[in-house]
Amino acid sequence: MTVRAYRRLSVEERRAQLLDVALSLFAHCAPEDVSLDDVAEAAGVSRPLVYRYFPGGKQQLYEAALRSAADILELCFAEPQAGPLTQRLSRALDRYLAFVDEHSAGFSALLQGGSVVETSRTTATVDGIRRAAADAILLHLGVPQPGRRLRMMVRTWITAVEAASLIWIDEGKQPGIDQLRDWLLDQFIALLTATAATDPETAAAARAALALESPQGPVGVLARRVIPVVSGAAHLL
Repeated sequence: MTVRAYRRLSVEERRAQLLDVALSLFAHCAPEDVSLDDVAEAAGVSRPLVYRYFPGGKQQLYEAALRSAADILELCFAEPQAGPLTQRLSRALDRYLAFVDEHSAGFSALLQGGSVVETSRTTATVDGIRRAAADAILLHLGVPQPGRRLRMMVRTWITAVEAASLIWIDEGKQPGIDQLRDWLLDQFIALLTATAATDPETAAAARAALALESPQGPVGVLARRVIPVVSGAAHLL
C-alpha cells in the first residue's frame, strides 16, 4: 500500500496551494461540477482541512480563487506614463499574456464562471479587472474622464484581448506569444484610428499619442504594411 507523504506547509503556503488547485479544477470543469472533495483530493489533503481555510465552502473558495487571479491581472496595466503609448501597451500586454501563459487554468476559470457559483461578488471581481484596465489605458491616453465613444473603444479592445487570450489557449497557444501581443497592439492602433475618424475627443488623443511614435515603432510598421493593402482602393477617394 502506497503511503502519501505530507509536507507541513505554512498557512500562507497551504492557502496558496488550495487556491492554485481550485483554479485548475475550475478551469477544466464547470465550477458547479467541482466539489470540495475534488479540491481536497487534488491537493492531497483532507476535506476538513479545506474547510478550515475556507469555512464558507466552495463559494468562498471560488471567490478567493478569482480574487487571487484578479489581483495579478489588475496590475498588468500599471505602467509609468512616459514614452510612446505603444511601448507602454506592449509592456502591459507582455505582463498580461505572461499571466495567461503561466496560469492558463486560472485565467480560464476567472472568465468562465459557472451559473451556480456566479454571484454579484464574482461578477464584480471580473468587472473590476476590466474597469481597472480601461482606466489605466485612458490615463495613458491622457483622457481620465472620457466621453462615451472613447471609453467604448477602450472597453471594446479589452474585450477583444480577453477573447483572443481564451481562443489562444484553446488553439494550443498558437501563434507565438510575441506574435499575439503584436497583433493585439495592431488592433488597438486600428481601433483608435477608426474611432478618431468620427470622434473629436478620440482624434485629439490619437494625435497626441502618435506624435510620440517613431517610424520604427509599431505604428510606423503597421502603416507601411497597410498602405500596400489599401492602395488598390484609391478609386474610393
